[in-house]
Amino acid sequence: MLVLGGGSDLALATVRRLVADRCRTVVLAARRPHELKPVAEELRDAGADTVETVAFDAADTASHATVVGDVFDRHGDIDAVIVAFGVLGDQAAFDRDPAAAADAATVNYVGAVSSSLAVADRLRSQGHGVLVVLSSVAGVRVRSDNFVYGSTKAGLDGFAQGLGDALVGSGARVMIVRPGFVHSKMTEGKEPAPFATTPEAVADALAEGLRKGSAVVWVPPVLRLVFGVLRNLPRPLWRKVAAR
Repeated sequence: MLVLGGGSDLALATVRRLVADRCRTVVLAARRPHELKPVAEELRDAGADTVETVAFDAADTASHATVVGDVFDRHGDIDAVIVAFGVLGDQAAFDRDPAAAADAATVNYVGAVSSSLAVADRLRSQGHGVLVVLSSVAGVRVRSDNFVYGSTKAGLDGFAQGLGDALVGSGARVMIVRPGFVHSKMTEGKEPAPFATTPEAVADALAEGLRKGSAVVWVPPVLRLVFGVLRNLPRPLWRKVAAR
């Protein structure tokens, strides 16, 4: 298993869960891989045979094919790759600093496109494997109070759906995970939304989705019904609901 953005709370909860489910090879790719050495030791103690940390910068798109290719070449066969990186940011700060908004969009969307295409090429070549893309319900219907972040997730979700369709018949596939508000370092200090969840709950749902061969996983599942309604509200009404 390769995890792009291996230092995030969601990534680490997922890796711990999958190692408990007998995943035995883990590659954690992050901007500061040396900080993940304690996690690597923990995963080895938990039963992983091979745990490796590698440098990965989501904004350095020119390096993505090389990073991904090197991991596949070293390990020969990768069953699952998880795209788990992203920045939330602050909409008010983005309003004041458009360059910072562009940097966030580069990480959340452009970096995910670049790295996912590199992964898809290798999965297609080996004839099997799943690319797991951590999306968000923030991209299902974008709110005004975080529209930069929400728009990047909307773009990422649409990209992942299209990539999944493009891989049909290759043996490889895409699974999209759409969590709601997750209590994590990224959301620390922010007001929780209804149906807030935890990294561990996302990890459990992701693992279950892998077992079932799901195309889309909502966390918690009730959000599928909630956004089935919210995504179709007239915009004036949506603005009132989203402002609450």
